Amino acid sequence: MKQFSLGLNILLVAAVGVLYYLHFSNYKKIATIGDATKGYRQRDSCGDKIPIVAYVELDSLNNNVTFIKQRKKELETEQKIISQEYENSYRVLTTERDEFLKKGNAITQQEAETFQAKLGQKQREIEGTKQNKAQRLAEKGTKIMEDMQSKVRAFMKEYNKDKNYSYILATGTGLDYLFFKDSTLNITKDVIKGLNEQMKESVKR
Repeated sequence: MKQFSLGLNILLVAAVGVLYYLHFSNYKKIATIGDATKGYRQRDSCGDKIPIVAYVELDSLNNNVTFIKQRKKELETEQKIISQEYENSYRVLTTERDEFLKKGNAITQQEAETFQAKLGQKQREIEGTKQNKAQRLAEKGTKIMEDMQSKVRAFMKEYNKDKNYSYILATGTGLDYLFFKDSTLNITKDVIKGLNEQMKESVKR
C-alpha cells in the first residue's frame, strides 16, 4: 500500500523541483473571482507569459476519489486474506506438533527426526506460499498504480486545457514541499469532482 500511495504521490509532485518562487515575487495578484488562473496576469510588461501554479492536496485526493479508494480497499482486502491464510496454516502446524508431543516418552528418536523433517518441510511450504502470493499482490498493486497514474494524467491534461496552469503541484503528508500555499490556487475539490464524474461515465459505457 505504501508503494501504491507513493506512486500516485510521485506522479503529482513531479514538477516541484522546477519552482522558482523569486520569479513570482515581482507580480501582484489582481481579482480573485472565478478560476484561479484569472487571478494572475497572464503576461508581464514585456509580453512574456508568466507561469501559473496550482496545487492538489494528495490526502484529500486519496480519501475522496472513489476509484482510488476502491483499488486501495481491494489491495488491503487481499493483503488481509494472505495474512489470515498464513496464520491459519501455522495454527494447524502448531496443533500437529502439540498432538505429536502428547505421545511423550513413547516417541522414538527415529519418529522424532522424521516428524521434525516433515514439520520443517511444511514450514518452508507455508513461507513459500506466502511469498508467492505476496509477490503476485505486489505485481497487481503495480498494475493498479500504473492504471491510476494513467487515469490521473489523462484527467489532468484534459482539465488543464482551459485552466492554463504552467504547473500543477502536490502537497500532502510527507510531501509538503510548498513553504507557502495560497488557498485560491487549491484545485483539489475540482480534481476530486472531475475524477469521480469521469469514472462514473466510464462505468456507464
